[in-house]
Amino acid sequence: MLTGIIKYSHHLLEKSITEGECVIDATCGNGNDTLFLSKLVGDSGRVYAFDIQEQAINNSKNLLNENGKTNVTFIQDSHANLNKYIAEHGEKEIGAAIFNLGYLPRSDKEIITKGDSSIKAINSILSLLKKDGLIVLVVYHGHEGGAEEKEMILKHVIQLDQKDYSVLQYGFINQKNKPPFILAIQKR
Repeated sequence: MLTGIIKYSHHLLEKSITEGECVIDATCGNGNDTLFLSKLVGDSGRVYAFDIQEQAINNSKNLLNENGKTNVTFIQDSHANLNKYIAEHGEKEIGAAIFNLGYLPRSDKEIITKGDSSIKAINSILSLLKKDGLIVLVVYHGHEGGAEEKEMILKHVIQLDQKDYSVLQYGFINQKNKPPFILAIQKR
């Protein structure tokens, strides 16, 4: 009856996103979250999918093409720079965003997300997030550099003013090998 991390992250997004909105996949990876977001916002919505790795962008594009989805703008750059791209496209409000922090599965484990760039991206999204909008962070921290990013992110989100944001932590505490967990930030 307890929901796994990925399934729960999708459940949260389903409750937050409405058709026609602009949303962000801050780390598109292999495209699974990008595809999920694309379906939620529908043809009238837009997904901005970021990744620094060409392999991730290509994997995601292939998955979206296989599923006939054309409502995604792919951007090969750090999510830390997302403000620039969102402004260029004239978006005024973000409905939701998701991050999978860590590294691209089945690729170079030395290319990882970092706390400073992730916090910059979170802050950019918070400034554009709609009322009751949601940022979901799936925090993978069992790799080299992951513990540092996890601590930076936790320290940052704990300090968000409760008058403006609700922050949830969801994860399994009795699993081995530093299991991932979710941080969800909802704008009030």
